[in-house]
Amino acid sequence: MPEKTPRGNSYRPKEKKEESSSGFQFSLNWRGIISSPRSSLAWGMFFMLIGLLLEISFLSYIFTGTADQSVVDGLGQEPIRDAGRQTRNALGLFGATASHIFVYRWFGVAALALPLVPFLSGWKLVFRSELLPLARTTKEVIFYTLWVSMLMGYVVLMSGTEQSLSFLSGGFGYEVNTLLFGLLRWGSILAIAFILFLYVVYFYNVTSIDLKKKVGRQSDTYASDYPSADAEVTGDDAEVQPAPAPVAPYRPLEEYTYEEEIPTNHAPVSTVPTNGVADSDLSEEAPVEKELPVEVQPKAVVPKVEEPLEPEDFAGFFLDESPVVATEPPLILEVDEAPSLGLPPDDEEEDISEKILREAGYYDPTIDLPSYQFPTEELLNEINENQQEKVSQEELESNKNRIVETLGSYGINISKIKATIGPTVTLYEIIPEAGVRISKIKNLEGDIALSLAALGIRIIAPMPGRGTIGIEVPNKNRETVFIRSVLGSERFQKANYDLPVVLGKNISNEIHIADLAKMPHLLMAGATGQGKSVGLNVILASLIYKKHPSQLKFVLVDPKKVELTLFNKLERHFLAKLPNSEEAIITDTKKVIYTLNSLCIEMDARYDLLKEGAVRNIKEYNAKFVQRRLNPEKGHKFLPYIVLVIDELADLMMTAGKEVETPIARLAQLARAVGIHLVLATQRPSVKVITGLIKANFPARLSFRVTSSIDSRTILDTGGAEQLVGQGDMLLAINSDIVRLQCPFIDTREVEDICDFIGSQRGYEEAYALPEYEGEDGGEGRAELNVEDFDQLLGEAARLIVTHQQGSTSLIQRKMKLGYNRAGRIMDQLEVIGVVGPFTGSKARDVLFHDLESLEQHMKSMAIA
Repeated sequence: MPEKTPRGNSYRPKEKKEESSSGFQFSLNWRGIISSPRSSLAWGMFFMLIGLLLEISFLSYIFTGTADQSVVDGLGQEPIRDAGRQTRNALGLFGATASHIFVYRWFGVAALALPLVPFLSGWKLVFRSELLPLARTTKEVIFYTLWVSMLMGYVVLMSGTEQSLSFLSGGFGYEVNTLLFGLLRWGSILAIAFILFLYVVYFYNVTSIDLKKKVGRQSDTYASDYPSADAEVTGDDAEVQPAPAPVAPYRPLEEYTYEEEIPTNHAPVSTVPTNGVADSDLSEEAPVEKELPVEVQPKAVVPKVEEPLEPEDFAGFFLDESPVVATEPPLILEVDEAPSLGLPPDDEEEDISEKILREAGYYDPTIDLPSYQFPTEELLNEINENQQEKVSQEELESNKNRIVETLGSYGINISKIKATIGPTVTLYEIIPEAGVRISKIKNLEGDIALSLAALGIRIIAPMPGRGTIGIEVPNKNRETVFIRSVLGSERFQKANYDLPVVLGKNISNEIHIADLAKMPHLLMAGATGQGKSVGLNVILASLIYKKHPSQLKFVLVDPKKVELTLFNKLERHFLAKLPNSEEAIITDTKKVIYTLNSLCIEMDARYDLLKEGAVRNIKEYNAKFVQRRLNPEKGHKFLPYIVLVIDELADLMMTAGKEVETPIARLAQLARAVGIHLVLATQRPSVKVITGLIKANFPARLSFRVTSSIDSRTILDTGGAEQLVGQGDMLLAINSDIVRLQCPFIDTREVEDICDFIGSQRGYEEAYALPEYEGEDGGEGRAELNVEDFDQLLGEAARLIVTHQQGSTSLIQRKMKLGYNRAGRIMDQLEVIGVVGPFTGSKARDVLFHDLESLEQHMKSMAIA
């Protein structure tokens, strides 16, 4: 099997992508513009320049603002060129206008601090370092600009110099002080000071104000938290408190080298507690060395600080209170390495990824098709609202009266009734009087339908979460939900789902959008002509309208060969297929089996990639790959979502059975995390088609109208689907919640236009290749057998097949009186020697020879008697 190279544009710093031979193609990659190193450098210089220009403008305004006032007020009445010549600001008309806005109208001289923010931002982008902490400085600049403007406003207002010095406060400071002066008069300065006090307390995390100053400590940070040397000790501490000793100047421990001796007035500390508190006071019964006097340690005081202190912060505070008699050996600081926390031992790979990220920016999976254009709304049919017939008020009143009369004739009185008009049915919510049993109303479903002369009604008793009973009555004039009205809606355009799927409009005319990635699979059923194929086209179209070809691939299985053929044109954009397969839409049963098993191989391979990437699902994996944290040289690649769509599952189950059920069940159970999702559709949801193994892994089920309540219970686990009115009317069951929807309508021409629009654009060189799969017969449906292994009756069987022109195993059984197993082996051998074609399900195999003469020549060449 040939080795596969990773798809996508793996990072290669020295390679350049060749220009397309079709000519110059212009595309705008916003992510690359923002995140590339060159763009960061350009934006950084731009922000620094803006900061400098604004600062120069504001400083110049202090001296030239009065002269430029009339010029700025007269803008628009004369050409910009003439106005620029009249300005005296150092930066001309730009400087005068910007200064007039920021200084005169807004913040006054406090605006001089504002240019610091863009200058620091630009500095960080250019030099990859912060001149000052950007986030903290920005908050300080914003507050002090507003506060200084208010303070200057107070000064200007109280001094009565509004006309001459109004530029000191700006419009903001003056207006705020005008309001405060009306409330507090001169006391407004106290309110302004209190605002500053609140900011300092909360921003700088001030918890107390201590006016006492401690003497004898060199560190002001901890001065208020430790007792002084002259402090009187009372209580239990008085018993062990020795006479005070001269305190050496504090020197942080980190200033000492390993060989340097710490001054002798520091007591040797054998162990330093991790929480900064001495283990215990020394008692009188403690063992004492005879050679050296015992050093008595004073009881440690826990410092009250905001930030946790390290053990070395306490090294200078545990001091001896008596002179040391003997000379202590130099204290050697032993440093233990921090225990391993499970981090990778080698950070070289992460450093490389960060370097690549700085140089190349985030990985863009869409860069292989940079000129790809999403389909537009103009490809869809226009919506003619005038042709839509609404439900009349007379119809609503008539249905209401008939419901009330029918229930009243059976002794059921209604206290309240409410109607909600939907595109297909109208929901009448009733609240019966106390004492009425719900089961009694449900049993009257047929009587209500008779009185309304409706095609079929559906009673929901009770309505989930509402405390009412719902009666759904079909409208006489149905409203068509066009695909353009849902795909062009704001709700769909702003849907932030991984795989957004439009399913239709609910009873309240709201667009229902689901995320296929969270379903995670969808099972569809519906009788012939009820809208099942249209629903599949709507699902495919909604995904195509939202996802780029690099993010999504389809595997389309169409046993009927006519439903999904329109999507053939998307082969080099959205479709995935087996290697060396001629058609992207799979119609042959044998190839379906190979494709399903190939998807299982793809699933296992993706799980291996997720394991190596230390992630749990495809979303985390792709995010990590986009951030350049996964190495493409180790097999990592961007993984697109894969959606498997099977149009007629019943035909596959009839012809293949377990060969199809097993891989489908495996994919349904495991493929969600790796981005492989299934959409299965069938006409009749019998238990032979939707087996228990398949059904258990499809929590999301969609049913159009079916023929019987048994089919409804098979697909939805409840009745109701047989009461639908058809033409896209459907029930969606997700996690035991059932919602009635009207599927949008998309016709064949709209699908053709969408496929033509995408197919005409430049795509990938070939369809997305699935892994190769070799079945039990070698992968091509042929068993590699030696001539010696051929059956003795092979020649006779070949002549029989050519004579009757029917490649059937049952024909060999009947005519040659053989068992099924031997006849099947002979048929496989006839396929190997080229007499019949491959297996085609329930149909007879194709006979490749039309006369006995050509057959005899072929058999002689293969030495078969």
